[in-house]
Amino acid sequence: MNIRSRNNITVAGRVDGPVLLLAHGFGCDQNMWRLVLPTLAENYRVVLFDYVGSGRSAPAAWDEERYSSLEGYALDVLEVCEELDLRDVTFVGHSVSAMIGVLAAAQAPSRFSRMVMVAPSPRYIDEDGYRGGFTADDIDELLESLESNYLGWSAAMAPVIMGNADRPELGQELTTSFCATDPDMARVFARTTFLSDSRADLKTLSVPTLVLECRQDVIAPREVGAYVHAAIPGSRLVTLEATGHCPQLSAPEATAAAITDFVGTTG
Repeated sequence: MNIRSRNNITVAGRVDGPVLLLAHGFGCDQNMWRLVLPTLAENYRVVLFDYVGSGRSAPAAWDEERYSSLEGYALDVLEVCEELDLRDVTFVGHSVSAMIGVLAAAQAPSRFSRMVMVAPSPRYIDEDGYRGGFTADDIDELLESLESNYLGWSAAMAPVIMGNADRPELGQELTTSFCATDPDMARVFARTTFLSDSRADLKTLSVPTLVLECRQDVIAPREVGAYVHAAIPGSRLVTLEATGHCPQLSAPEATAAAITDFVGTTG
């Protein structure tokens, strides 16, 4: 299957600009980047795509075994890079996509020059000496609720994930995005996401890395941002004056500015 149509690849911005590859998180698609896109497109060649099983990707390409591990999503990233022959890429990954980017960079280090992690979490479940934000029982309950009533779970959880209760339209947008995802595919991606443990993979990352966290985030609390920053030598940690788990929607100007400041405009 043609990768461009399989992953609904779109390209915007400067043809000769440094390449930004924007990767969405669970329950989302490339539309989540639309508020930062105009600013980023002024200086960069911006490549967007949907993981198989999300957005306007090709449903026929879905394979449960492949997408039951983060490596399957990393393969999507690498195949998009190969299809467009992308080099010197700055990978911008939101939420679980930050860890997917780490795996992709480990498999094809020559393609990636920088990494931007937006609200990342390498492990959602608390353990001794590590706070991920959820107990094991929390995650079991979350997955059980999602699997038994995905639409109901989406309506209840999306506003919590988004935060910004004073801006309910943001929570509604995330709810709509979640509900547009095929429930069977979403269940697999959810288990892959919330049961993952990518902490050991962080040490494989050797490119300059920006960790963007929000001042308040129920999915990736600030202890997680500090952990990721400490685990990646030489990384930069920036705390956005934003709440919720999706700063590209709730604080697009600050998010775009932080990316531009880190990457620069000349490659």
